[in-house]
Amino acid sequence: MRPKGRSLCGQLPAQLAGHRFGPKLRSYILYQHHHCQVTQPLLHEQLREWGIDISTGAIDALLTAHQEPFHAEKDELLERALATASYVTVDDSGARHQGRNGYVTQIGNAFFAWFCSTLSKSRINFLTLLCAGEVGYRVNAYALEYMRGQGLPAAPIQALMGRSARVIQDTVGWEAHLDRLGIELERHRRIATEGALLGTLAERGLADLVIVSDDAGQFKVLQHALCWIHSERLIHTMLPLNEDHRQDIEHVRDQLWGLYADLKAYKLNPRKRFQRGLARGFDELFTQKTRYQGLNELLKRLRQNKEELLRVLQRPEIPLHTNDSERDVRDYVKKRKVSGGTRSDLGRRCRDTFISLKKTCRKLGVSFGDYLNDRIGQIDLIPPLPDLVVAAATA
Repeated sequence: MRPKGRSLCGQLPAQLAGHRFGPKLRSYILYQHHHCQVTQPLLHEQLREWGIDISTGAIDALLTAHQEPFHAEKDELLERALATASYVTVDDSGARHQGRNGYVTQIGNAFFAWFCSTLSKSRINFLTLLCAGEVGYRVNAYALEYMRGQGLPAAPIQALMGRSARVIQDTVGWEAHLDRLGIELERHRRIATEGALLGTLAERGLADLVIVSDDAGQFKVLQHALCWIHSERLIHTMLPLNEDHRQDIEHVRDQLWGLYADLKAYKLNPRKRFQRGLARGFDELFTQKTRYQGLNELLKRLRQNKEELLRVLQRPEIPLHTNDSERDVRDYVKKRKVSGGTRSDLGRRCRDTFISLKKTCRKLGVSFGDYLNDRIGQIDLIPPLPDLVVAAATA
């Protein structure tokens, strides 16, 4: 409004189209909430103190509405990353949604991190997530080998092999297919479903993907490897009943860390001639008899995981631990403690999306604040994160 009462109208910049607030403020709100973990009430109080006329509803809309480009970039991230990855580390944690207990699964490596919240953490759920939005059920040789290994009886296997419908693209169709085949027992349906999902992943070239986990059952698929830190933790947390027990626990831990150091050295200089000595050292460590019977039983149980603990001998590029995944999940846990659970499906999706993008930016050396300004301001100087992940993984 000019002094004489005349009004002037101007064309809004393209970045403001459909928005009441500018890109800088929108980026700031997203950064504060998703990176600095500032809650919506505190954001509202802060912005009002600065003289910005904004409501709590407007802040909520800026955090959740019209974020489709971010969701699309996050959805593409896992598919592109898995196509070039030789391994991923995984972890999960609790994630309440709409008052119900749920779970968040993290999948990542040195170049990306990807999160998804669901109400289940079953093996079927994990395999579905690995399908990266393109779920398919394929009964092939890889799927049948898994089913036999899991003890699926011959009759269901023959039924699955004998029908022409060997590839099904949706869950409803697959469940109906199992009904037509007369596979009714819950265990049989579960194994068949897991196998068919693995068949799809194998067809997409992921049969050799190493999954490094903390020994949670849902992650024991494909080329599974175990975290040495979690294995040592089982020994470290044992309660000695006397001084002999304490000394034996410490001795075994010293031996384990010595072997761990040797495996780290092997990763830097992998030579086949070293493999036999490392395998022999593993056997000596986990077959010894101590004065603590409980420790002996634990060592015996850990020795059964020899193949998964020594996966690094064949795949020296994989890590010996899941520390990266634990660090990634820790940030999610902190946000959960600050903000609690999510109430809307859109809110849950936004939480998963922005923590995935933020963690991936950090691993790629990209400022998350610069990334938000680039995307919301339509500057387009930062390439799509999936492209950066592929470039880093293939460099």
